[in-house]
Amino acid sequence: MLKYKLLHPEILSALGAAGHNARVLIADVNFPFSTQLGPNAQLVCLNLSPGVVTVAQVLDAVATAIPIQGACVMKPASEGPYAMKNDPPAWDEYRNIFMRENVDVDLEELDIPAFYNAACGDDVALTIATADQGWYANVLLSIGAVKPA
Repeated sequence: MLKYKLLHPEILSALGAAGHNARVLIADVNFPFSTQLGPNAQLVCLNLSPGVVTVAQVLDAVATAIPIQGACVMKPASEGPYAMKNDPPAWDEYRNIFMRENVDVDLEELDIPAFYNAACGDDVALTIATADQGWYANVLLSIGAVKPA
């Protein structure tokens, strides 16, 4: 039995095969997984039922397993039915996870088309589908290098 916070065998396998600069998408329930899956990405579905599991819960486990050198989020629309005036609530959760895990990154905001392009790029090794119902809860991580002992 593993003692890590991250126990999911498919996620561990995909992360173990990924290297420096590979990306990991942890996506909310609204992300179009079937049409925006990167050609090299392994899809792992954790969307059990509405709200179970959330992006923050997955990030909490993944952040203990890999060095994170970057994190992109989808910038909310500024007008229309999906517009938001403030940052999505999930972003504060992500920042708290990064702080707790000593991950020194800022959330890089990408507009919606740029986020979709990045999320289905050749460098995405893993896409994790969650059932997070929060708007703009997606996070795209860049894997860093393991520091020498």
